[in-house]
Amino acid sequence: MKDYKLIFAVLTVAIVWGTTFLAIRVAVETIPAWFVAGIRQFLASVIMLFVLLSRKEFKWIGWKSLGYQIIFSSLMLVVANGMTTVAEETVSSSLASLISACSPILVFLGSVAIGLQKFSFRALTGVLLCFSGVVFIFWDGLKDLANPDYRMGMIFLLCAITGWASGTIFTKKLNIQSGNITLNLFYQFLFAGIVQIILAFLFSKDYNFGNWTIKSISAMVYLSVFGSVAAFFAFHYALTKISPLQISIMAYINTIIAIFLGWLIMDEQISFKFILAAVFIICGVFIINYKPEMFKRQKIE
Repeated sequence: MKDYKLIFAVLTVAIVWGTTFLAIRVAVETIPAWFVAGIRQFLASVIMLFVLLSRKEFKWIGWKSLGYQIIFSSLMLVVANGMTTVAEETVSSSLASLISACSPILVFLGSVAIGLQKFSFRALTGVLLCFSGVVFIFWDGLKDLANPDYRMGMIFLLCAITGWASGTIFTKKLNIQSGNITLNLFYQFLFAGIVQIILAFLFSKDYNFGNWTIKSISAMVYLSVFGSVAAFFAFHYALTKISPLQISIMAYINTIIAIFLGWLIMDEQISFKFILAAVFIICGVFIINYKPEMFKRQKIE
């Protein structure tokens, strides 16, 4: 607890990633979603490039490594991040954050299906809890599915968490070594940014740049500078001090922060059933991922 840099890094991860759902919701108020996602990633790649050049670490990574980065970027950034952004044009930031919190369930089930992980009674309990949470979500808003915009938003969210889970399993299955993470991220952000901007021009009905408000532009820049770059560096600094299991606890705090901010700032309605759904899903994901070493002090060499 005397490591103030570590405390700052952990708080940055918890708070910044908890605010991204709200920032996306603000950004898409006047900017088409694919533009928000694409410009966010492209700006992040430019920042990464400056970092690499200042460190004299920029270089070609080779075709094989580039192929891995493109697959990972397609799943985690183009599909997961991009479709979450598109979904928030029609669903609340609170709901988007809660559905996104279910992605570890798909990671677990997918890992079991291909033999990367064993199923257990404890895991079954966690899956059932998460399923109960999802039931509460749709129980509270089943009638909303009659709205085609809302229905498409939910479909995009389901595609997004599937993409995130697939990217995670892809990395685990191939046991890809990270190498220079900043360099890899540059290529990932650059590829995703270009693809998403192309999608923006293809699928955005109205991209009149004159309609983009300062508030939405500021939210988009915040997503790029803080959500994609600052939080990432904080995350990896924290990984040098504590275990991945310990820092994974931040994911649960992110969801709580996102729901609270959606209610506080965007005046999003939070019903009792929605709160129950959040409790069930967060508890279920925690039970599935729980290991005793989460709460043990890690010795740093």
